[in-house]
Amino acid sequence: MPTIKSSYLGNLRTTSSHIQSGKTIISDAPVDNNGKGEAFSPTDLVASALGSCMVTIMGIVAERNNISLEGLDWEVTKIMASNPRKIGEIVIDFHWEDPVSDPAMIQKLKNAARTCPVALSLDPSVKQTINFNF
Repeated sequence: MPTIKSSYLGNLRTTSSHIQSGKTIISDAPVDNNGKGEAFSPTDLVASALGSCMVTIMGIVAERNNISLEGLDWEVTKIMASNPRKIGEIVIDFHWEDPVSDPAMIQKLKNAARTCPVALSLDPSVKQTINFNF
């Protein structure tokens, strides 16, 4: 059974609906690739997915250890390469106002992030630069 149902809307825009939840997202081609840039581009979604996946897996580890990730946020920078045009690098800068004080737990959370399914699914040629500012 499919997970997502998508349609082309014209003008380099797509819509995708998550079947289980009914939530919908729109993607547009970026301005530097003939689009309007009025929504996430497909490559923006890939970059965003990496950060979200990392935090989701960190959250699973945190919940197992009765730790709150409250105050954790992140910024994603996607760097495109050319010839061929593709994602060359994804930079994620994590910030945590009041992290857990146990160094072993911090390392466990970092390891969990680096081994999330999206991180492991990306081609090794896509550089993943992950900065844990905590």
